[in-house]
Amino acid sequence: MTAILQGASNSWFPIMLSALSVPQATDKLGQLVSENWVMLDKVTSLDRLQLLREIGQLKEFAKFTDNEVWAAIQKQRSGDNEVQEASDLKSPEWEVFSNPNPALNSKDFRLKVVAPPDGYTGFFDKIVLAEKLREVRALIGFTRLESAGDFDTPQELPPDQRAPLSRKTPTWVPASEIRGEGIFFHFSEKALKKWEGEHGAYFDEFYKAHRRWREARKLKPEVGYPGIRFVLLHTFAHAVIRQLSVECGYTTASIRERIYCNSPDDDKPMAGVLIYTAAPDSEGTLGGLCALGRPDRLGNHLDDALDMTRMCASDPLCAEHRSSSEGTTLHGAACHACTFLPETSCERGNKYLDRSVLVETLDRTDLAFFK
Repeated sequence: MTAILQGASNSWFPIMLSALSVPQATDKLGQLVSENWVMLDKVTSLDRLQLLREIGQLKEFAKFTDNEVWAAIQKQRSGDNEVQEASDLKSPEWEVFSNPNPALNSKDFRLKVVAPPDGYTGFFDKIVLAEKLREVRALIGFTRLESAGDFDTPQELPPDQRAPLSRKTPTWVPASEIRGEGIFFHFSEKALKKWEGEHGAYFDEFYKAHRRWREARKLKPEVGYPGIRFVLLHTFAHAVIRQLSVECGYTTASIRERIYCNSPDDDKPMAGVLIYTAAPDSEGTLGGLCALGRPDRLGNHLDDALDMTRMCASDPLCAEHRSSSEGTTLHGAACHACTFLPETSCERGNKYLDRSVLVETLDRTDLAFFK
């Protein structure tokens, strides 16, 4: 038995699922019905649908007949829609961000592609400004003592460690709809493969720390390792968030990261970072973050973010810290003074971080991706 303070912040942790509302290229009508469901849910017959069209409430459905719209409403009401597996929520988002199509823009989702800033064309394929985003966050359960952030995904959390929301299986869960904006960084797959191929020893170093950390918690040590690609993308996201929060008018805690990462061995390799902010307001945010993504401004912010990452107030202790050192930490040269973010911003609980993979530090000069 272990004594803990009754009011401790780790007495319980929520298990949250988060997904962005991305356009459905294969079912444009279904997307429109979903976006206007508050109004269309009241339509109980074809006659009422025709009445809505006559009074000008269905302008967005001008390309579709009444029968087609009515069939889509019945399909939506019956729940006969394709449901994405919870373990693969990010793949549809990656497809939309990596191959943006202005024709799919809507009132809840609007993308604009811009060129990478000068000096960074070799590191990024493109920069995508998400002028409008809609995010849905759902509470599906909670845990005691063990945080869901200790696992790769909420689905990896052992069922015996999950506390349900009710005694019976719920037919619905609490959720919130949030609108915001963001900047998507599409990393160059060619540059990443070259960097990964040069640092196999660093891969082994972090993998040993990963196994040791999971063994200490009696978890399967060989699963859940995201790879050194994730360490690079994750550290980059933290560095950029800390810099942009100084300029965009939002606090660090109100800016979130979304990492899209798959190794090149997978069928669909992914390498992208979405930095976004979302406010629980009907009008969303005011564009302060998205405006910083323009090529004429973003370059200076990336320069400042990397410069700030080179040094830390805790150096040389911070720079000399290794993930493979004694103990059970899952980060290298990273601490609260230079890299860590509030838990509302980070997807992985400030784990798998090392600023040495971004730029040269006092202790390591051989790992830097941004040379």
